[in-house]
Amino acid sequence: MAEIGHGGKEIVERIMDPAQAKEKIKGLKEIPIRSQIANEVIGIAYGFFSPLEGFMGKADLDGICKNMHLANGVLWSIPILFDLSDAEISDYGIKVGDSVVLTYQGNPMALFEIEEIYEYDKKTICQAVYGTTDDKHPGCARTYAYKDKFIAGKITLVNKPIINPPYDPYFIPPLEMRKRFKEKGWVRVVAHQTRNVPHTGHEWLMKGAWLQTYGELPIDKPLVGVLVNAIIGEKRKGDYIDEAIILTQDELRKSGYFGDHNHLTSLTFWDMRYAGPKEAIFHAILRTNLGLTHHMFGRDHAGVGTYYGPYDAHILLEQHKNELSITPVYSMNWLYCPHCGEVTSEGLCNHKNEWQKFSGTVIRSIILDGVKPPRLIFRPEVFDLVMECAEKYGFGSPFVTDEYLQNRIPVFTIPPLA
Repeated sequence: MAEIGHGGKEIVERIMDPAQAKEKIKGLKEIPIRSQIANEVIGIAYGFFSPLEGFMGKADLDGICKNMHLANGVLWSIPILFDLSDAEISDYGIKVGDSVVLTYQGNPMALFEIEEIYEYDKKTICQAVYGTTDDKHPGCARTYAYKDKFIAGKITLVNKPIINPPYDPYFIPPLEMRKRFKEKGWVRVVAHQTRNVPHTGHEWLMKGAWLQTYGELPIDKPLVGVLVNAIIGEKRKGDYIDEAIILTQDELRKSGYFGDHNHLTSLTFWDMRYAGPKEAIFHAILRTNLGLTHHMFGRDHAGVGTYYGPYDAHILLEQHKNELSITPVYSMNWLYCPHCGEVTSEGLCNHKNEWQKFSGTVIRSIILDGVKPPRLIFRPEVFDLVMECAEKYGFGSPFVTDEYLQNRIPVFTIPPLA
């Protein structure tokens, strides 16, 4: 039975048989790619980005910039682009109609069938996607860093990535993910998007979303799950290290704050654009392809700085919810009310002057000091695991440093083609 993803299209893995791949790529030109492109090749090939079959052409990019839809009319909000400089195009001697091999870590990764070579104004992309042309916005900075031309065409994986420990149990592509949900008997699954180690505010966001998603269903057996889908991609100094993110998210299940019957942790390879509302639409598409029925969206989802209002993502999702095959679950801030003596949400109690917000900055400073926070703020098992990850993976720090960036074990490896 076909598995249907975003846009009503069947999810297909674009992965070539190894024996066929070796013969197919023989003698083809090779183009090395950076980590962002490698992440996106995986996203395309395994169906995370369905219905995309490759990197976008000008008509699709134009559609996104003008009305947030692909040329075929399917809702889409973030461009997936492959860039090369004029010098590289000349040096490689590539032209429309060519097939080339994309290499990563020195080994063949994907076959790229070139259908179009074009240019596009980068400021137009920035204004359309990020609502600003400010180069201080990380998404704009990424866009301005693109080279002279964009190359469009279909992608086929010729060499599967080896997912390295401790990430290997958490790479669950869309077709496999859907099987997991069926095995668990989940008829509804709500996504929690994250790039953080969880404090109890995050935990209560998930629990609140689970309760909302469960709705009217009977409670005699587990029918609803929370999928933590951690974003693993480009790191900046001061971010939590990836190992701590993925392992501590799963620790909430292992330590009993959730259970096997209602919680699963996974990862997606993606370099955050911090596009706020537009990235919320993209996340809804991504999790639709993973087979989820619901998606939690909190305050300032995928935002950065003061570029977006706190609930702009909610507003945009409401405008396009009829084009999405996933139900948004909206959430306000979770915080601690000392008067009530419990975790609560904005507007739930009447003690606004006493509310204490969960400050990621304050929590990070506590972690740097090595002081275990109160369990109402940070689960002790999670804190202990953060410290363990710092020693085991982070060269003594739970946050990204220059040493970590230079010497970390890669999340995935592309092996020599057998």
